[in-house]
Amino acid sequence: MKLLKQVIYKWISSKFMDGCSNYNSLEVRRGCRSKKQARDKFAAGNIPHAQGTIFFNPFTAVKFAKTHGFPLVIKPNVSGFSRGSHFPIRNYKELWRAIFLAKLWWPTTVVEQYLQGKNYRVVITKAGVISVLQRYPAFVKGDGINTISALINTENAIREKMGLYPCNNPISQGQQTITYLAKQGLTLASIPDNEQQVELFYRISLAPGGVVETIQRDLIPAYNNELFAKVLALFDAEILGIDVIMQQGIEHDAREQKLIFLEVNSRPYLKMHNYPRYGQADDISEHLGLITVASNQQADIF
Repeated sequence: MKLLKQVIYKWISSKFMDGCSNYNSLEVRRGCRSKKQARDKFAAGNIPHAQGTIFFNPFTAVKFAKTHGFPLVIKPNVSGFSRGSHFPIRNYKELWRAIFLAKLWWPTTVVEQYLQGKNYRVVITKAGVISVLQRYPAFVKGDGINTISALINTENAIREKMGLYPCNNPISQGQQTITYLAKQGLTLASIPDNEQQVELFYRISLAPGGVVETIQRDLIPAYNNELFAKVLALFDAEILGIDVIMQQGIEHDAREQKLIFLEVNSRPYLKMHNYPRYGQADDISEHLGLITVASNQQADIF
């Protein structure tokens, strides 16, 4: 059995964890495994987070929607890279579809309120915040001349020239994109107005063509840094990737805007910090060298 587990863990690492850091102890990693664990920690530490609940029975999510209204988020209780997440959900038809798809990833599911804002990944160690990325779904910006299809081709060529592959992915012109455009009354042959931004998928993730922008750390207010440090301490971690949505932006004091902490990642995907589509990549190697790796890390166990 032990040998079988080792084989399974090795396969998981190679399949899903390439480019992810591994500095925290097994105890810390297990304490960050699910969305529920993060929600409980956030609540205990008085950290702003969305109202939500964990459910197995889909009618629990329907009841939540009747109580709190739309828009909502549906996501697996255990997942990574936004797999199985669906948002914003605006009606019961979308809710039922999202529940079904999320449960393909994991039987227990999260439903929570959705906040329209700017989405960030904050990487922090005990020395402080070492890198911040703003994350975007796949999109193109119109010029009033070219079709969406041509704009996608241009964007993909830019990414290739920048050397962003394979960490990033090209934007697809397949059925997923066609369907999402149709919901907006658009097709690949549509010509967006000059400077019109057209989103090509709902999920903010690299896999379907999303990109990231490096945010200068010196723009972050002191209070926000203190808040991120408080989250790190709550999980007793050496390093965390913290996902947070802020209505106005991370450059504004958290006390003066709506925000929600989504989850924490005990093995943050640091590779993407080397491949921003916008801004200069942070050199975080020096900061990583200062981390004390736990003697009971048990890196090959999940």
